Amino acid sequence: MTMEKARPASTKAVDANKRPLIIKIGKRLRGTMNRISQDQSNIPTEPVIAADMFPWTAGLSEKWQVIADEAASILRHRDAVPPLNEISPDHARIAGDGNWRSFFLIGYGYEVAENCARAPVTADLVRRIPDLNSAFFSILEPGATIPRHRGVTRGLVTCHLGLIVPDKPEHCTMQVEDSTLFWEAGKWLVFDDSYYHQVHNNTDQRRVILLVQVKRPMRLLGRLANNLALWGIRRSPFVQDARRNLGMWEEAYKQAEQNEPA
Repeated sequence: MTMEKARPASTKAVDANKRPLIIKIGKRLRGTMNRISQDQSNIPTEPVIAADMFPWTAGLSEKWQVIADEAASILRHRDAVPPLNEISPDHARIAGDGNWRSFFLIGYGYEVAENCARAPVTADLVRRIPDLNSAFFSILEPGATIPRHRGVTRGLVTCHLGLIVPDKPEHCTMQVEDSTLFWEAGKWLVFDDSYYHQVHNNTDQRRVILLVQVKRPMRLLGRLANNLALWGIRRSPFVQDARRNLGMWEEAYKQAEQNEPA
C-alpha cells in the first residue's frame, strides 16, 4: 500500500504558532511547574533514570517478545500508521519528515479502543501501569532524525522498551543532555524528556519501541500541582486535536485491514 492511499483525505496541518492562548500561557508556566516537580520529586531528577525506580518495568520486560510480536503485526499496515506530525501539529518541527510514526494505545489517559483491540496483550499490560499517562508504539524509520527538543513537563517520566532494534544498535542513538543511549531488545531506557534530547537512526533498519509515559512520583504538593497541569493539558487543543486526527487515521487503518489478502 502506498502512503497516498493510506493518508486520510481530510487531515490538515495546523500552524502551531496560531495555537490558543491557553497553550501560550502553559508554555510560560512550564519553568515554574518544572521547578515544583524537581523540588517535590521522590526519584532522582537527573536526565537519565534507572529503570528499577519503577518496579512495573520488570514485568513488561519479561513479556517483551509478545509485545514485539504485536508491534510487528501492526507494521503489516505500516503506511496506515500515522506520522507523528499528522497526529499532533505541535510536533511538526521535530517530526516534519514523516519518518517518525506513532501507534497510540493510550494518550493522556484517553484509550484508543480500536488500537488496543489490535494489540490486546500490550494494552492489558499497560493498563496496569501505575499513574500511566500515555502508551504507544513509536516507529523510527531508517535514516530518520528527531532534532533536539524537550518535552512538555518534568511531571512526566518517559520510558522506552526496546522491541525491534537495528542489528547494530549503537548506530541508532538518543542523546539526552550529555548521555548517549541506544535501545536493546527487551531492555528499558528511562529518562526525563523535559531535558533536551535528540535521536539519530544512522542505520538502514527500522527501530520500534513501546513508549510509556508515567507521572513522576512526588510528594503531595507536587502531585497536586502535576495533576492540575495534566488536567489542563488533557483538555487543551494539544491533546484534543491529536484525538481528532487519530480518529481520521482509524479509517485508513481499517481500510488497510480490509484490503489485506486473505
